[in-house]
Amino acid sequence: MATSSELFTDPQRHILRSGSLGAADAAVEALSPRSFPDHKSKVITGAKINSGFSAASAKHFKRSNSCKSGQPKKGGGGGKGTWGVWLEDGKELHIDRSDPNYDSEEEPYKLVETPIAQSLEEFKDKVALLVGEYFATGNVADTASDLRDLGSPDYHHYFVKKLISMALDRHDREKEMAAVLLSALYADVVEPEQLAKGFTRLLESVDDLALDIPDAVDIVALFLARAVVDDILPPAFLSKSQKDYPEGSGGLRVLQICEKSYLMAPLHAEIVERRWGGSTRTTVAEVKKKIDELLNEYVESGDIAEACRCIWELNVPFFHHEVVKKALIIAMEKRNAEPLITSLLKESAGEGIITSSQISKGFARLSDILDDLVLDIPHAKEMLQSLTWKATEDGWLSASFAKSLSFEFSLPNSQEAQIFKQQATVIAQEYFLSDDIAEVVRSLEELAAPELHHIFVKKLILLAMDRKNREKEMASILISSLYFEAITIDQIAKGFTLLLDSAEDTALDIPDAANQMTLFLARTVVDDVLAPLYLREIDGQLKEGSLGAEIVHMALSILSARHAAERILRCWGGGSGWAIDDAKDKIIRLLEEFEAGGVLAEACQCIRELDMPFFHHEVVKKALTMAMEKQNDRLLNLLQECSNEGLITTNQTLKGFGRVMDNLDDLALDIPNAKEKFALYVQQAKSEGWLKASFVVGSAINMPYA
Repeated sequence: MATSSELFTDPQRHILRSGSLGAADAAVEALSPRSFPDHKSKVITGAKINSGFSAASAKHFKRSNSCKSGQPKKGGGGGKGTWGVWLEDGKELHIDRSDPNYDSEEEPYKLVETPIAQSLEEFKDKVALLVGEYFATGNVADTASDLRDLGSPDYHHYFVKKLISMALDRHDREKEMAAVLLSALYADVVEPEQLAKGFTRLLESVDDLALDIPDAVDIVALFLARAVVDDILPPAFLSKSQKDYPEGSGGLRVLQICEKSYLMAPLHAEIVERRWGGSTRTTVAEVKKKIDELLNEYVESGDIAEACRCIWELNVPFFHHEVVKKALIIAMEKRNAEPLITSLLKESAGEGIITSSQISKGFARLSDILDDLVLDIPHAKEMLQSLTWKATEDGWLSASFAKSLSFEFSLPNSQEAQIFKQQATVIAQEYFLSDDIAEVVRSLEELAAPELHHIFVKKLILLAMDRKNREKEMASILISSLYFEAITIDQIAKGFTLLLDSAEDTALDIPDAANQMTLFLARTVVDDVLAPLYLREIDGQLKEGSLGAEIVHMALSILSARHAAERILRCWGGGSGWAIDDAKDKIIRLLEEFEAGGVLAEACQCIRELDMPFFHHEVVKKALTMAMEKQNDRLLNLLQECSNEGLITTNQTLKGFGRVMDNLDDLALDIPNAKEKFALYVQQAKSEGWLKASFVVGSAINMPYA
């Protein structure tokens, strides 16, 4: 093997020795073309090169013909044809950013992912859901995380505006929660510029908000003051913004009220912070604990009214699915508590405390954890199937949703239901021949199966759809007459739900079924049998994209058209529909005459001459509404007299009060104190004995029970 002395020449060995002593740079510099003063010279004159090369040896040095200079690299790695940096091992060279010769162009390229920007409309939809969930749970951390995950920080000003806009017409709890959330998100998630921009957009829309919320100006001023007190908005924002709004505008009034009424008052910081009751943030764990406590107390006491009140006072409507889930688990664990639990859920659904969508969500959540639940409750699957069947039979769970659950579910065809269906068909056919509503009422009472009345409603409409317009009109009149007198509103709504569930099958036999179902559904709303809210409840129970859901949407569209009521009443040629329309006009005229100073006995005689005992609920409804509008409680004396004489039955009175209660939200737009007046009327009627004590006021006036 060749030795090192044979591989290198003397000059090369000298360079190696110099490198080991730290003098390599001098040697390399000596060999570099830059050391020659004139590149064109072939002979270098003067002293010898330090490396030991003679000047004569320089004539053998040749320049490269390449355009590259061949100079050493910044890192000392040499140029073209050199050996590279000392001790170089061939690996990637480390780049030192603190090196004076650092060049950013030497950095390796990196591909950075850029998210696709979403539109403002998409962001608005997501923000509305996010704010609603926050008001339900009160979880600031989750809300901040969700808002950050939404991206689009340039749209955060809309989040600020939406949060405050949704809190305006809610309780003080939600207003305090909104203020706390803004303070928590400031600078961490929402930039100060976006926060200020959000308040600016809110001030620009104050005039529009005031149309729906009368005290919007004062509430927005308080939010603005709270933002200044919490140090998330500079006081200079108020003075600068006043120049942007014309005199008399809502935005200018907000700024003036905020500055003069709130921020200039003594101890204004404490007053503003405590205006909405201080911090009301409630964690999810606290809500779950309260739900467990109220359910356990209910199982022990059996007081369904108190349990419903406690659920209402939780004030977390978006979290009611947790109530359903926990209640069902308790029913599985304690079999003796099952009747109490099903009664509570049925009552909560019937009173509108827990919506159908929340009930469905509760069942779905329990179905998702069924495999884990079986470990603690071996027969959990069979128990859940049983509970689902009972809920469907009682009408507070949609049959179509029950079939979509993860476990296999089917509705049993009981012999009792089959017998009732046959008898309902006979009753409906006889009615179409006789037109005797009283006979239908007696027949249904004799069957003594009120829990199956939804079958009669469905069968009546199906038989009418395959007949002439006369029978269709008669069916609508019968449903309106039977409402509350013989069939409850829940049974009517359930009948329509079952009808719409089977719309696809019906359309195979009756080509025009979808159009006819739409008219029947709209007619029940016009006749004040179902409130528009019930249509949305029914829609929530139907499968999305199904024919039944499309029918509900068409019905809502027809009802929103101009003169919809008149057109729907005439859709089957008038007939009895005209009689009902005329009866409504006569009722209004006789009540106006009595209110203007008419005689009590004469008014009772006019009601008697109407000869429509199944329509007397309209008298009660119109009398209560007119008493609110004209602030004349004399009309209540008429209702009391009619009740004492037996002219208006107890059921018709209950039905009239129920219809007014269903429309209280709409009445409140024209009569601001409508809810308070109605509560007083209910109390007076109960004390005088012409309204059943069992009548409950419900959620229409913000309290579950009177």
